[in-house]
Amino acid sequence: MRYLLALLLLSTASAADLSVSAYPSIQAALEANPNRMLFVPAGDHRITEKIHIRGERSGLFGPGRIIQENAEQPIIVVEGATSAELRDLTLTRPEGKMETRQEGIVAIKCRDLVIENVRVLDNRSPAGSITVRESKDSRISRCLVRNYMRVSIDDRTQSKDWGYAFNCTDGTGISVSYSTGSLIEGNRVIEDNFVPTPEIKAKYKLGDFVKKNEVKGGVMSQKAWDANYTDAWQQGSGIVVNAPTVTDLTRVIGNHVENAAQGIDLHCDHVIVANNVITNAFIGMKAMHGSRNVLITGNQFTRNSLWAIGLMPGAGANAENFDGGSIISNNIVSDFGHGDAHWIWGTERSPFKFDTGQQPDDPPLTDVILTGNLVHSIGQPRYKYAVIIAGGPNTPRGMHFSNNLFHPGTQGVANIDLPP
Repeated sequence: MRYLLALLLLSTASAADLSVSAYPSIQAALEANPNRMLFVPAGDHRITEKIHIRGERSGLFGPGRIIQENAEQPIIVVEGATSAELRDLTLTRPEGKMETRQEGIVAIKCRDLVIENVRVLDNRSPAGSITVRESKDSRISRCLVRNYMRVSIDDRTQSKDWGYAFNCTDGTGISVSYSTGSLIEGNRVIEDNFVPTPEIKAKYKLGDFVKKNEVKGGVMSQKAWDANYTDAWQQGSGIVVNAPTVTDLTRVIGNHVENAAQGIDLHCDHVIVANNVITNAFIGMKAMHGSRNVLITGNQFTRNSLWAIGLMPGAGANAENFDGGSIISNNIVSDFGHGDAHWIWGTERSPFKFDTGQQPDDPPLTDVILTGNLVHSIGQPRYKYAVIIAGGPNTPRGMHFSNNLFHPGTQGVANIDLPP
């Protein structure tokens, strides 16, 4: 009994010794204790500079709330670390400093990183609230990202494909790029502020061009160019996995994404997208720019407005970086066209969209199996077709449909006879 008590007292003393409260700042505590996990006690911990974590098996955990009062700084940067961990923390910004162009957490060139049960609140930025770049075998689990969007300008004037800049809402909850072996599981990514209403559009002149090149971009429609307006003023994603040809072996499993622009946005290879709930996004998910061997299975897509699942080439695709070899199975698409963005897109949309790409030389989407999927509509459908397969010389090839139940749209199940 005395031995157990002694162990308990020793454990308590060790935990106290490793608390950041014993140091002038969290950063000072990390520098004094390299390669160790430090406890952040309950209460508010205000900072004006980013917290920088390096080393091996270093990190922060605990019930404390870290408040970044400098809008020009991220909250936590993890760089070049091995087996670093962030657990149970709350990260936020104060009123008046919530709008930023910085990340909440940004991890760069890490290995075996764990970010678990962390809450990133009101980090309203085009950059990801949780961002991982150039890393291997990272895990982002059971985190909450809430209110990550802001009004911004999407400037595409440097691109020959577009050539204009416009007012938009923008923001990304979780972003992974140039990384392999990533697991994104059980997270909640929720936006409460910027729900697409006509009032918000009018207030911020969303979609209006603020700058335009002399020459129209190559993939830009003449109609939108002449109108100086684009409907695509909801930018950003709940979860984005980016960098085709580099990002590989990713699992996006069991997440809840609500009120996003794009729920899940993929530009990568060998991906599993399973058991997620995507509600009230204008796009449920898409995979493009050379996304190969994507398994999309067992997801719920509800109240999406433009499409629920879209596969297509893009400007990043080429003969060596093509889209396809994918399976879409056992997904449920319900209440399509009943999302808050429906008034923008109307009924000329579809739950499933398979397109030809953005540029004439994009290789066609090839070899896709769709099986066991359900498009379920109660009442008059708010879509033209359940499935649209674009035509033309680069029409998708090797499409196989079996055992699906697609409630027809106002003009039928599909714009063409679906291949078996």
